[in-house]
Amino acid sequence: MSDNTHTWEEAVLWLRNQPEQADLVRACFYDDPLVAAAERYHQSSEWAAVRALLPARPGLALDLGSGRGICAYALARDGWRVVALEPDPSDIVGAGAVRALSQECGLGIEVVQEWGEQLPFSDARFDLVHCRQALHHAHDLGQLCLQIGRVLKPGGRFIATREHVISRREDLPRFLDSHPLHHLYGGEKAYLLDEYRKAITGGGVRLTGILNPLQSEINVFPETLQGIKRRMARRVAFPLPDLIPDFALGLWGRFLRLPGRLYSFVGEKRLDG
Repeated sequence: MSDNTHTWEEAVLWLRNQPEQADLVRACFYDDPLVAAAERYHQSSEWAAVRALLPARPGLALDLGSGRGICAYALARDGWRVVALEPDPSDIVGAGAVRALSQECGLGIEVVQEWGEQLPFSDARFDLVHCRQALHHAHDLGQLCLQIGRVLKPGGRFIATREHVISRREDLPRFLDSHPLHHLYGGEKAYLLDEYRKAITGGGVRLTGILNPLQSEINVFPETLQGIKRRMARRVAFPLPDLIPDFALGLWGRFLRLPGRLYSFVGEKRLDG
């Protein structure tokens, strides 16, 4: 359980000061310099898989729950005009960090400090709403998704990646107890898969893809699908891991029940929304 006595910034700084957590810090892109961490994300297998889901023609993107701005950076580097929404003012893990990153790199990212449940934007403004590990932090998931649907243009793309899923509500305490930072700041959540589905579609977004924990490089990062295939092959003494098809991993992923496992969601704003 959490003591709720620390801010998110303090929790991340604590993690960065634990030598045994250096790999986790790097995998989460919490390391400095921020520019180097953001560029590493832009070059990662995770972002390559996200890029494949983006519309072919860059337009105006909302990076919702931007954190320290690694996704806003990646979108801007790929030609998108980006608005980064981040309620936390922190210069380490929040809006201050995104502003500094944008200024240092000359990317022109607009930074807005506000909660996702009350987006201060006009209807049908964005060609893309992108969220990385953001939906599961919602105070009100349904209201957040209603706001996302409102600000998306008809036909606009919605992408939410690496969202924590539980199979039963009774599994939530087990996930929270296993999280490396929840005990400090108390900000983690997880939802049932059907809760995400109903909230997203209830906001006027038509889901076109739900990627399970082993169905994409997005969800397995910093591991890779090829690395998982090699481990599978060793487990069954199979000498040719390259011959294991991707659909076999996807099938395996459908049956995972680990509390907090990662799913990603892709959709489009309904034209009649």
